[in-house]
Amino acid sequence: MTENNSTSTQLAPIPVMTGSLDSYISAVNQIAVLSKKEERELGKKVFHDNDLEAAHRLVTSHLRFVVFIARSYAGYGLPVGDLIQEGNIGLMKAVKRFDPSHKVRLVSFAVHWI
Repeated sequence: MTENNSTSTQLAPIPVMTGSLDSYISAVNQIAVLSKKEERELGKKVFHDNDLEAAHRLVTSHLRFVVFIARSYAGYGLPVGDLIQEGNIGLMKAVKRFDPSHKVRLVSFAVHWI
C-alpha cells in the first residue's frame, strides 16, 4: 500500500492536554459527532472483532460528552482537567464494554462509566 492510499486507515489524533484546558476543549469540540448508524457499525466492530481503529473513533467522537459531564462536577473541589482525564478513562472502559445489540446509544451507556 502506498502512502497516498494509507490515509483512510490513519487514526485522527486525540487531543492531548499539553496546553491550556481551553485549547483542549476547543480541539475536542471540533471533532465530528457520529451518526447513530456510524456508532452502531463501529460498536459492532469493537464488540465482535476488537477493532482498535473503531474504538479510537468511538472514543474521540465522544470526548465532548466527557467535557460536558466533567464541567457539571466542577464545584466539588477537583480541577476540571483532572475530572476530564478521569472521564476519558471511563469513556475508554465504556467503549470496551459497549454492546451495540442492546440498541442503546454509547452516550447513554457511557454516562455511568464517566
